[in-house]
Amino acid sequence: MTQSLGTDKIVQIGIVVADVEATARAWSQLLGQPMPEIRITDAYDFAGTEYDGAPTLARARMAFLNVGQLDIELLEPLGEPSTWNDQLQQHGTSLHHIAFDIAGMADKRAYLNGEGYRLIQRGEFEGGRYAYFDTQARLGGIVELLERGEAASAAEDGVR
Repeated sequence: MTQSLGTDKIVQIGIVVADVEATARAWSQLLGQPMPEIRITDAYDFAGTEYDGAPTLARARMAFLNVGQLDIELLEPLGEPSTWNDQLQQHGTSLHHIAFDIAGMADKRAYLNGEGYRLIQRGEFEGGRYAYFDTQARLGGIVELLERGEAASAAEDGVR
């Protein structure tokens, strides 16, 4: 088992929002960028999303704005049980997570579990997988593990 997260590559800052179009428009104006595409996360039959250890139909409308070496991800929850919806209900539009680019999801999840961090939500998407951990009390926010591309394709069995 790994003795650390094994990366310092932050690739994403996630913000939950009540209105992804209005927030994306405000960010794109601030950054001088075109309005990003608004997408919807994959459905359960593809994503296999789990929230608090149970299957969920959780989905979100999302937009990505590239700001150099990372993306600002805007997430508007679509109401089903999810960490995104919890965050929006409890704190309104607010910072949700910091995402780290990793390889070896099973090993990294085991490491974070061993450190006492609880897996909140996990799922798959075309080209990768994600896992959110409750690191709020000790680190001040949620940590997302994001495994994409070849690392996700060559990932260990049993991650899902």
